[in-house]
Amino acid sequence: MRQANKQLNLLSSVTRHDILNQLMALKGYLYLSKDKIDNPTVLSGYIQKEEQAANTIERQIKFTKDYQELGVSSPEWQNVNVSIKKAVASLPMRDVSVEVDLKNPEIFADRLFEKVFYNLIDNALRYGGTGGTDIKPIRFSSQESGTSLAMVCEDDGVGITPEDKKKLFTRGFGKNTGLGLFLSHEILAITGITITENGTTGKGARFEITVPNGAYRFMGTGGK
Repeated sequence: MRQANKQLNLLSSVTRHDILNQLMALKGYLYLSKDKIDNPTVLSGYIQKEEQAANTIERQIKFTKDYQELGVSSPEWQNVNVSIKKAVASLPMRDVSVEVDLKNPEIFADRLFEKVFYNLIDNALRYGGTGGTDIKPIRFSSQESGTSLAMVCEDDGVGITPEDKKKLFTRGFGKNTGLGLFLSHEILAITGITITENGTTGKGARFEITVPNGAYRFMGTGGK
């Protein structure tokens, strides 16, 4: 009941506040555009802003659909590498490759588990890379300790500042919609899994997912 109430309150907030704000911006630029029909340069800038607002609204609506489904079905065992590969198939990878986890773990998690990897890879594609021709792959690996399994996602981007780390998984924080990492945090929390970012600024992002005992198992060599 607590989880359901939390989700309903958040969905209401996103729908009322975030989407209405974007609609206000969209309508404002449409109004300004009417007076610039004969000025293609200025008009083009307004149209770009309108497209950005429309795209943000689309992502926010998709978020509400995903968040509404969170926790609806019982958690189940899911293969990490299969989830990663499904996420890769849904993203514009360009020339960036992804190294999956050779230990090939399975995780007991909510059915939206794949969204976690989609958001991590999407984040790396947006902010990772050095801009050079030698693009390093996004790397997934895991290390078992006595009490948990640490799954790691690393890229070679600019990294995340110490100040941003404090707000990274907060709804609305970020340069895009600020919803992807928040949703990832919520998906994992359903089965007691945590996620943190402990990379070094200037050397890339490093997301670490900690899975408690009983919520992971190994299926042999995962391959690439």
